[in-house]
Amino acid sequence: MIDENQLRYLDSFRKVDNELILEMESFAMENQVPILDRHAAAFLELQIKITKPKRVLEIGTAIGYSSIRIARNLSNKAVLHTIEKSEDNIKLAEENFSKSGFSEKIVLYKGDAFEIMPNLSSKYDFIFLDADKEDYKRLFDYSLMLLKKKGILFVDNLLWHGYSAASRVPKKFKTSTKIIREFNKVFMTQQNLRATILTIGDGIGLAVKTKKRND
Repeated sequence: MIDENQLRYLDSFRKVDNELILEMESFAMENQVPILDRHAAAFLELQIKITKPKRVLEIGTAIGYSSIRIARNLSNKAVLHTIEKSEDNIKLAEENFSKSGFSEKIVLYKGDAFEIMPNLSSKYDFIFLDADKEDYKRLFDYSLMLLKKKGILFVDNLLWHGYSAASRVPKKFKTSTKIIREFNKVFMTQQNLRATILTIGDGIGLAVKTKKRND
């Protein structure tokens, strides 16, 4: 979605990050663990800095990469709740949280988001959705119920490797592409959201919750 020359140019402005973040990026690449694109992660951090949420919910912890990038930008009394069902990912995430120095700001819910989210009583100022794509629509519905008015919804992978807008899609991506295309229609037409899809990383959906579409 952006050519290599442009990526190298943008990367030339990247500030040296801490060792743990770089280690996690290398681990994810070597072990084919899907994490948030580093440009999208920088944008996520900026959104956290701008909006100053007190309560953040992340759906899909993986190895804790985006969790740490969120947590390190939270104010002193703010908290991140993050949900992960993979036991392997949970172990790695906990190790990374401990190394990060931000574990006191992170609450890790272990299990299926569909079982955990209905039992979350308090609402959130900011929700980051980055889970299995076939679950996006149902998780989106739960997220809307848990998101405060004027809260921010941040969703990853809405351009889906470019296939969302492609006329030809490889066979192994046909089902997932269909799911993302259908989700994008719902996301962009949801009556109580002001939403947009940005060409950052693999496509970021960014929305603010309102009473109705034109608020």
